[in-house]
Amino acid sequence: MSALPDSASELTAALRAGEITARETTEHYLAQIETHADLGAFVSVSAEQAIDAAGEADIRRAALTREGRTALPILHGVPVAHKDLTAVTGSPTTRGSATSVPLSPSRIDSPGVATLRAAGTISLGKTQVPEYGLTAYSENRIAPPARNPLDPTRTPGGSSGGSAAAVAARLLPFAPGSDGGGSIRIPALACGLIGLKPGLGTIPTDLANGPRDEFGAPQLTVSGPLAHTPTDAALLGDAMRGVSRATAPGAWSLAVRRASDLTGARIGVSTTSPFADTYNIALSDDASQALDIAVRKLGNLGHHLEETAFSYGDYAETFGKVWTAGLALLEFTPEEESLLMPLTRVFRERALQRGEAINRAAAAHLHSHAQHMRAQWGLTDFVLTPGLAMTAPAIDAFTRLSPDADYELQCQWAPYTSMVNVAGLPAIAVPMLRNADGMSMGVQLIGRAGSEAALLQLAEQLLNT
Repeated sequence: MSALPDSASELTAALRAGEITARETTEHYLAQIETHADLGAFVSVSAEQAIDAAGEADIRRAALTREGRTALPILHGVPVAHKDLTAVTGSPTTRGSATSVPLSPSRIDSPGVATLRAAGTISLGKTQVPEYGLTAYSENRIAPPARNPLDPTRTPGGSSGGSAAAVAARLLPFAPGSDGGGSIRIPALACGLIGLKPGLGTIPTDLANGPRDEFGAPQLTVSGPLAHTPTDAALLGDAMRGVSRATAPGAWSLAVRRASDLTGARIGVSTTSPFADTYNIALSDDASQALDIAVRKLGNLGHHLEETAFSYGDYAETFGKVWTAGLALLEFTPEEESLLMPLTRVFRERALQRGEAINRAAAAHLHSHAQHMRAQWGLTDFVLTPGLAMTAPAIDAFTRLSPDADYELQCQWAPYTSMVNVAGLPAIAVPMLRNADGMSMGVQLIGRAGSEAALLQLAEQLLNT
């Protein structure tokens, strides 16, 4: 077999054209996963299932060819992996918690997994996550920590850390992630990838449980792509949105091809963080330089940039309550509770102590924050912020701290992401530079509702000018 294309889009085209087989492709990535097991990207690998599924995909393609039909699935034979927070047929789901081990393999796919399976993907396994997807790093008590391929002594972020590490190390061509407070964008920024957080409801399966959580707060978590390029992110994103056949380019893919069509956008530039009134938020020189590069490039492209300052009130306190309220709904035996990570255990105790009335009041108050943010950000077409405030911390940098200091460091590292989830708007993480240590730093662009295609266009402009 000849070398596989570096681009997920080119790989997809080669698979559809029959230039390579799904089995060859699957075996290549399984070998890469085995070779780079020290990155801790995978919690479990479904090698036999994947090879069987790839063989079946090749048989289906051959049958269609004999019949003179060309309507292959949009991602025919393309390997992916899913976070260990979501159900995949034949694989156990631990949700990153030792309280869940051992578990039987799931008998069903979650809705998002089912959508990608229908689009032709081959699942290679489950990727590493923090316990219950709670933190901005991917370390737990069930498997080795996920490590950043740019520097394996550092975290790749979380909660899609295993998936981002796998994509960055080319153990996967691209991967779906989920983002409830930055969990796609943080790992993308840490690992030098494109990470798109769609607006709430853009990916239909994200609304399977409704637009609000159990306490009435805005639904924070959405699904989106992690990829090396905007083109690849658009392709996976189109499939996640439900485009199942490769008869014509999806809307996002078409938009990236026409990235130059987006001109004269009004872009507000802000370094104001909603956590600044609670914690010391300080941008590193690398973070500031990445922002400056983006400002210069966008200005040279003819967009209109203006410095803006936003107000966030008591966002940090309110978000902290809502972010952890769901832990109060989890039930454990005393033995199981002792297996929880310290941060999970302490935050669950506080959520229980607050009680349902306070948790519901915080949820209601968060809606007012969402409305306020949408209003002030909506004064321009897009908002440009720094990505992360500093380069990725070391493995164990968070877990060796007390739970409160752990959470504070997370907010200081990623002070610009969770607010977008609360607002329910789309945002994209774009890498802008590699520093002297080889670590990536980038920026975040926030758009209005329905602006995912335009965000992909801006990312394409930033990376290709």
